[in-house]
Amino acid sequence: MSSAAPVPLSGFAFHVYGKVQGVHFRKYTKLEAEKLGLVGWVENMPDGSVRGEVQGPNGRVREMNVWLRTKGSPASRIQRSHISEEREDLDEVTFDGFEIRK
Repeated sequence: MSSAAPVPLSGFAFHVYGKVQGVHFRKYTKLEAEKLGLVGWVENMPDGSVRGEVQGPNGRVREMNVWLRTKGSPASRIQRSHISEEREDLDEVTFDGFEIRK
């Protein structure tokens, strides 16, 4: 009988600035997170930026970090991305899925 080792989990909060509203940034963020098997949320901010939180397997979380800093939605223009509240070795994720908040 083999027992699979638990997958190491991590997470972070993000805040992305630039042309990230009106360009389907939240929709593409949700699609990318779901493709990577991540959970969390994303929302527009009054200043035109987008913020959110991501949790999941360490490697996939790192991939999402790169995506948020360098890619985004096809029509977006990311000027800068601030990653904070980085947490490694989470015991469990605290979200059920990935949600777009208003």
